Amino acid sequence: MSTRPLIGVTTYLTRARWGVAWDLPAALLPAAYPEHVRRAGGLAAMLPPDDTPGAAEAVVRRLDALVLAGGEDLGPALYGASPHPRTGAAVPERDAWEMSLLSAALERGLPVLGICRGMQLMNVHAGGTLTQHLPDEVGHEAHNPVVGAFTDHLVTPVPGTRTAALLPEAIDVATHHHQSVARLGEGLIATAHAEDGTIEALERPGDAFVVGVQWHPEARPDLRVLRGLVRAAEQSP
Repeated sequence: MSTRPLIGVTTYLTRARWGVAWDLPAALLPAAYPEHVRRAGGLAAMLPPDDTPGAAEAVVRRLDALVLAGGEDLGPALYGASPHPRTGAAVPERDAWEMSLLSAALERGLPVLGICRGMQLMNVHAGGTLTQHLPDEVGHEAHNPVVGAFTDHLVTPVPGTRTAALLPEAIDVATHHHQSVARLGEGLIATAHAEDGTIEALERPGDAFVVGVQWHPEARPDLRVLRGLVRAAEQSP
C-alpha cells in the first residue's frame, strides 16, 4: 500500500479532568495505543461510541483494521450472568458500540485485534462467557496485583496458531485484568495461556486476522502483535 493502513481504535467513554478546571464527559484513549499503532506502521483513528443507526457499518467501510481497546468490565447481562460483587460498573453505550463494530468488521472480513477487555468482548460476541473475578478461580492476584499499574507475567503461545506465528516463544507480557475468558465462544480457539492455565489469547481459525490478547501489547516495546495486524490490513482487498 502507498499509504499507512487506517487502524480504528475504540475509546473509553468516561468523565475526565484536564487543563485548569475542565471536568467533563470525555471520549479518551491512553496515548500508548495510537503511538503503538504508529510505530507498527499504521495510522490510528479513535472510535468513540456512536448510537446512530448504521454508524458501525459506515465506520468499518472506511477502516483497514479494527482494535478493540482495553477498559471497563463488560456488562454481565451480555453473557447471561448476574454481577459479581467485584465486577465494575458497565458502560452500556460502549458495550453496544463495540459489539456492533465487531459484527460489522467480521462481516466485512476486516482484520481485528482485541486487547484485554477487547478480547473478552470478542469471546462474549461469539457466545462465550467470562470469569468475573479471576482470583476466585486461580487463588492469587498476579494478573492484577497493583490497580492502575501494569505488571509482567509469562504467557506461552499454543504451537501452530496465528498467535504462535507472531510470538513463537513464551514471553513476559504486561497484565492488568481481574476478569478472564471462561467458556470459549463458538468458532474461537485458545492460543496462549498463563502459567496458571488462564486463557491469555484467542483467535478465529482461518485466513482472516481475528486475534484477541488478554495482555496489553501497547504497554511494552514489542511490536510483533500490532505489526501482524498492520500486515494483515495491508494485504486485505
